[in-house]
Amino acid sequence: MLLILYWILVLVMVVGVVGAVVPGLPGSSLIVGAVLVWAFLAGFAGMGWPLGVAIAVLLLSVGVDFLSAYLGARQAGASRWGQIGAIVGLLLGFFGLLPALPFGGPLLGLLIGPLVGAWVGEFLYRRELPLGERIRLAAKAAIGIFVGTVLGNIFQGLLALAATVVFLITTWPY
Repeated sequence: MLLILYWILVLVMVVGVVGAVVPGLPGSSLIVGAVLVWAFLAGFAGMGWPLGVAIAVLLLSVGVDFLSAYLGARQAGASRWGQIGAIVGLLLGFFGLLPALPFGGPLLGLLIGPLVGAWVGEFLYRRELPLGERIRLAAKAAIGIFVGTVLGNIFQGLLALAATVVFLITTWPY
């Protein structure tokens, strides 16, 4: 029975690794939860490393979320308007409120929402520029934020994978 629970928890961690990369799915928090369940069952004996790594990964993932979009925006020269637009687009996309997205649900909205929001925010901010230049700068900012977010998600996936591997290495003899 305990062996079956162990493999169920490993499966939950694999879902957590996928969730760390795919927006809208829980990621590192699933891994921490699974490690906590196993630590509780094991009486917390020998679970210092896996639990510590899982919690550190969760905290780092939150930081990476914010930092990756910010660095992508800064690298592309986005203004605060572009960054705020990306956040608004993320929320609208998540709740399925983008009119151009009647399909795909929240996952597609989480990918496209920040891109559209950053573009709109940057386009509105650059009112003094000619139309062609406004469009170009808005697209550059939107792509910068999007690329930063995607790279951040990949990095979060690697962190989540590391936490899962640490768990497996430290509990494998079981």
